[in-house]
Amino acid sequence: MSVSRTFCSLVAALLISAMGSSGPALVSAAERVKLGSPELTAGIPGTGKLTIDDIKSWLADDKNHAPLEVELPLGLSTGAAQIKGLKENPLTRAKIELGRQLYFDGRLSKDGTISCASCHDPEQGWAAHTQFGIGVNGQQGGRNSPVSYNRILSDLQFWDGRAKSLEDQAVGPIANPIEMSNTHEACVKTLAGIEGYRVQFEKIFGSVTIDAVGKALASFERSIVTSPSPFDYYEQFRPFLTADPDELKQDDPDTYKLYVQAKADLDKHPLSESAKRGREIFFTDKGSCTACHVGANLSDEQYHNIGVGMAAEKPDLGRFEVTKQEKDKGAFKTPTIRNVALTAPYMHDGSQKTVEEVVEWYAKGGHPNPTLDAKMKPLKLTEQDKKDLVAFMKACTGDFPKIERGRLPQ
Repeated sequence: MSVSRTFCSLVAALLISAMGSSGPALVSAAERVKLGSPELTAGIPGTGKLTIDDIKSWLADDKNHAPLEVELPLGLSTGAAQIKGLKENPLTRAKIELGRQLYFDGRLSKDGTISCASCHDPEQGWAAHTQFGIGVNGQQGGRNSPVSYNRILSDLQFWDGRAKSLEDQAVGPIANPIEMSNTHEACVKTLAGIEGYRVQFEKIFGSVTIDAVGKALASFERSIVTSPSPFDYYEQFRPFLTADPDELKQDDPDTYKLYVQAKADLDKHPLSESAKRGREIFFTDKGSCTACHVGANLSDEQYHNIGVGMAAEKPDLGRFEVTKQEKDKGAFKTPTIRNVALTAPYMHDGSQKTVEEVVEWYAKGGHPNPTLDAKMKPLKLTEQDKKDLVAFMKACTGDFPKIERGRLPQ
């Protein structure tokens, strides 16, 4: 048996896991679902206004209250061990749907004008294309809106990690005077006064509480994940780059089937030659990108000072405001590279408008300051290297789940 064929056989089991099942979801004690499936975020079935009869019929179906055993899509699937929060707040269809309604409902805010989607809009990469978040009465916050996808792989939230869970993060903006400018008490009273919400909260959580609001919103946000990108399809095929397909077909039919599927996926979602070169820069010391952008979500979920905003007279001190540790001054959470092409502007202060500007920032080694991360250093990149790195980062873009934005309780 050839060396290449032996290697392919060794990785076959891993590829089966990474590629996932193409068949129907299995139903057992807990139903197994793949996150990103549009049926999870399509809303309560029906058209037109969401009626109380629609809601009660939905709630009467036991399937919607059964715990879900989740599977992540190709690429993210390598991070299954990183999944956060499901032990404390198991996913169900009913929770996801209630969270979906709340996410798009401006009635969580003081004047009914601001919803979660105002700053984390599916049409804007689940972020916002403004430099800073915009709240009630056009008030402007001090930081760029972080993305709200792939949060199932993260526990601490916000740029500075001040929220200990996605549930805590979800209810924070409601009481923030710049964002939704409401109170938790007033929000709960409003929701309890809407029959469609009240019956859902009572059935799912027992009553309308701010903790239940957080659990519902977090459940919906955990269902929002990125689909496989050209990068992921290339990674899936890489073990077969030196394989002889004729030998595989003859001597190892099972691995050959994986080869055929991986090749078909890559042919449909090709990675450009420029992006392939950029991948080598990203994953080697030449770019040192994986010093921070590592793992299934291409983020270490840690906090780093890369010099952004540190030239200001009074810079935003980021993580330091939470920990009060000197080393954390100017440190902010590493954002994901996944779907980064859709989420401009960039950095915690929205100061960089394009992916190209971001690459230039890293190429020069950031802005010197006393707590600059030791991993930051000038990179010896040619103009072509920079273009290739940008091409790779843009090739980390996959589809988002289809979302029903309307059909909210009346």
